Amino acid sequence: MIVTTTEYIAGYDITEMLGLVDGSTVRAKNLGKDIMALFKNIVGGEIQEYKDMLDDARLEALNRAINNAKDLGADAIIGVRYMTSFIMQGAAEIFCYGTGVKITKKQIK
Repeated sequence: MIVTTTEYIAGYDITEMLGLVDGSTVRAKNLGKDIMALFKNIVGGEIQEYKDMLDDARLEALNRAINNAKDLGADAIIGVRYMTSFIMQGAAEIFCYGTGVKITKKQIK
């Protein structure tokens, strides 16, 4: 599955737009990560525990969007974007969306 933030794919023609595809996940902080983050706040620097949690969440949301695209019969997803929203204290949704499309390799003239 080709996934891109652009509205086109170099070397391919978009033959059909199948519609919106999306995937999301809601993640919550946990006490262990909060304790580590508290210590990091004291000394400064990147909070690796939260970075890892958000990396995993983005990947899960993307994989769900890819599975949604496959269900539509798409070959690629164009215009991919991520969004996050606050759900409740300590929890956030990561949302990934784009347009599922059918593509063919461009003919060399």
